[in-house]
Formats: sequence, structure tokens, C-alpha cells
Amino acid sequence: MSDHERTTGTGRLLMGVAWALLLLGLWLWGREVTDVRPGMSAPTTGDMAAVGRPADDVELPSPVRPLGNALPQRLDIPGLGVQARVVARGLDRQGAVDAPPLGQAGVVGWYAAGVRPGAAGAALMVGHVDTETRPAVFYRISTMKPGETVRVIRDDGRVAEFTVDDVQVVNRDRFDARQAYGPREPGRAELRLITCGGTFDRASRSYQANVIVSAYLTGTGL
Repeated sequence: MSDHERTTGTGRLLMGVAWALLLLGLWLWGREVTDVRPGMSAPTTGDMAAVGRPADDVELPSPVRPLGNALPQRLDIPGLGVQARVVARGLDRQGAVDAPPLGQAGVVGWYAAGVRPGAAGAALMVGHVDTETRPAVFYRISTMKPGETVRVIRDDGRVAEFTVDDVQVVNRDRFDARQAYGPREPGRAELRLITCGGTFDRASRSYQANVIVSAYLTGTGL
């Protein structure tokens, strides 16, 4: 094996390890114990099934060409009244995506080692559903429907406008991380909003699923 082949192989291996760590980290983040009062969060149920399926009369727009790389600054969900600051996050010591502290429950975390929102690929954003005493930034994302809008304001002055195409509740026991978080169409700019969901288990004091809102780039503006 040549030095070039060794280098290329090592690069592919590292990329694969990084992707596996990300997917494992998101799974672990979804499993982490969240100290909240029972009944605090809006319950969602399902098994890799769409909570918001496209209705027959909902015509989703065509995707537009991806934007270049730029950092996200704010996430807006007009239908939910959400305007949240976006902060870059990495992985913690357990390999999980390091969500914003509960003290910053109104902040959205973006996985900074991954795709930038608006660029080709699936950009990942995580947020808390609630805290011990109150709803958090992603409290109502399980109620979103296909056709709704999510906007990401970027540091290049552009606004990446995404259209929701489905909302899923992914149970832990049948979780496929690549299916849940990977891009759906090559070359398309996509966005995932991820939070805890499902039923709240009092014994383990944790949620039993993740809510995943999937969207794709359908507009850009200044």
C-alpha cells in the first residue's frame, strides 16, 4: 500500500469515526436524564412515524440551490413565535452533542463540526424541550406541520428559509441514527431540529424518544 493510499484510507476512517461519534452522540443526548416535573412537557408518541405528514392538499415547494458556508446566528420559527440565538456546540466527554446548559433553555445549539445551515447536507440543531420549571425553546416543535417555515439568519447577511417536510417521533428501541439524521437527497440543503419527546418515564426521569423536525432549503433572502 502506498503512502497516498494509507493517507486516504486514514482520512476516510477518521471521517467515518467522526460521523459515528456524531450519530452516537445525538442518540445519547436524546437518552440523557432531564430533571423535569412529570407532566411538564407536551407528550408526543410514535415509532419513527411522521407526526406531521404532508396532507393531500399541501403542495411543498421545490428546493433551491444551497448557499455557501456561513455561520448561523439566529433561528426563527414564525408559526411558534420562536426567535432563538444559535450557539456552536461540540461533543462532550461521552461523545454526545453538548446541548446548551439548562440555564440557557432559550438557546439553540448547532453542531459546529457538521454542516452549516443553508449549505449542502443536513445541518443539525438541538434544543431543550423544557426545564425543571418551564417550557424551553423546542417545547412545541412536535406540533409543527409540513409546509411550515423555519428561518436561519446567517453571519453573511443571508437568510436561509427552510420548509418542513415531516416531523417524526423516534422511539429509542427502534432508533436508526443514520436514517434519522442523515441527508435525504444528495446535494440538497437540509435542516434537522432535534429535542426530547415521547412519554416521560418517572422511574428513569427521562424521555423515551426524540422529536425530529426535517426541513429543506426553499428560499434565500437578505
